[in-house]
Amino acid sequence: MSSDASQAQGVPEIAPSAISGEAPSPTKDSVAEESSGAKRRRNNRGQTGKDRREHAKRKYAERRREGDERGREVRDPDESNESRLPKRRVALLVGYCGSGYQGMQANPGAHTIERDLFKALCGAGAVSADNATDQHKVQLQRAARTDKGVHAAGQVVSLKMIIEDPELVKKLNDHLPAQIRAWGFVRVVRSFNAKTMCDSRIYEYLLPTYVFMEPSRRGREIAETIDIAEREVPASAPEEMELKRAYRVSAATLQFVRDAFAKYNGSHDFRNFTVTKGCTENNSRRHIYWFDVSDPMMVQGSEWLSLKVKGQSFMLHQIRKMVGLIILMARSGAPLALMDKLFGGPLVNVPKAPGLGLLLEQPVFDGYNKRTAAQKEGASGQVEFEPYKAEIDAFKQEFIYDNIVNTELAESTFDNWVMNTEVFPEQFTYINKEGVIPESAIVVPGQSMFHPRDAADGKPAESSEDEHDGNDD
Repeated sequence: MSSDASQAQGVPEIAPSAISGEAPSPTKDSVAEESSGAKRRRNNRGQTGKDRREHAKRKYAERRREGDERGREVRDPDESNESRLPKRRVALLVGYCGSGYQGMQANPGAHTIERDLFKALCGAGAVSADNATDQHKVQLQRAARTDKGVHAAGQVVSLKMIIEDPELVKKLNDHLPAQIRAWGFVRVVRSFNAKTMCDSRIYEYLLPTYVFMEPSRRGREIAETIDIAEREVPASAPEEMELKRAYRVSAATLQFVRDAFAKYNGSHDFRNFTVTKGCTENNSRRHIYWFDVSDPMMVQGSEWLSLKVKGQSFMLHQIRKMVGLIILMARSGAPLALMDKLFGGPLVNVPKAPGLGLLLEQPVFDGYNKRTAAQKEGASGQVEFEPYKAEIDAFKQEFIYDNIVNTELAESTFDNWVMNTEVFPEQFTYINKEGVIPESAIVVPGQSMFHPRDAADGKPAESSEDEHDGNDD
């Protein structure tokens, strides 16, 4: 086929050198490129490591400048430069009255302490606009999770935030409601996590002593004469509440209460003192350092006790159940030996005392503070509340203690709780003077804790699955 014919049919013309197997002749451009490459290789062989590092630094600086110039071209000239301010890992020390809140931890659609705190952090400029849509972007973590209505005189939140403003704490408090206060913050190491680096937590529970009175005749009559499905918990009349608040705990009862709370000290299996979901013998052991009971104190005409407990960590509702059990034991005359049967024993329905009296005194970071004390000065601060003691005490009195007492006086919260246990004694048949746990009191995991009709039929109580989980406070 001729060359003309092949072109006409669209067949590419093959060079004679390809048919003969000879290498094509080098072009002028290829010779120049090869010469330049060889020259570069010779030059590189002559460079030292220092030369190459300096060259890399220059290239990196050039790329940074080019990137900044491109950013300036597309950036809105009116845009704030707050997102480019440095973020520092800090431990933020706060306190709050939990009334009206659905707990500490943020939950979608819920009115929580963290929701208002994060909103204030954004408003005060501690969190940039770029991170204001999600608190996870600043790695926010709390030292302890408090439940609905529970207060905290001292709480620690770790996060990355902008701290250049010397008026930051004041601005933060200006953006917070009066029942939430920021005490201050300290710089911490990059790996600091408020929950995992917390050694222990100290909680306080305020309790009116009339809850230790013997069961009332009216509650007993309702339980004995009315079908369980038709019972209603009566509200105490004002004159009845006046008599109850005139009660003063006896020395014998106070000693029993102190001995009972002391039995919590040490390491025990507390599976009976939390929700059953996710709780097993492998994850329910906790260590209590101490559980102290104060002398009786008079507050607005009624007598109260302050209970304080220090533990490594606490499971959901654990402290409220620890308190609830001792209240009913004191009222019924149950022996202290019953408590030993509940540590790791069969699952039973342990009463959960009202959340009203509970507050987080403070999380403790002794181990972290000891490590940072040996570091270079200024590298990180001590996570402690002592510098803010005066402010915290004043806040605790006005927004926590007064709130607890006034709410109890207005709503008789503890009396309503006590009357419920009287009207439905089937819930706690194992709390008896013999200290014997009947089979009917043993719960069935995975179902509702108690239903009046079940108890009336003699069926065993069942455990509740309506709680969130068994995570630590």
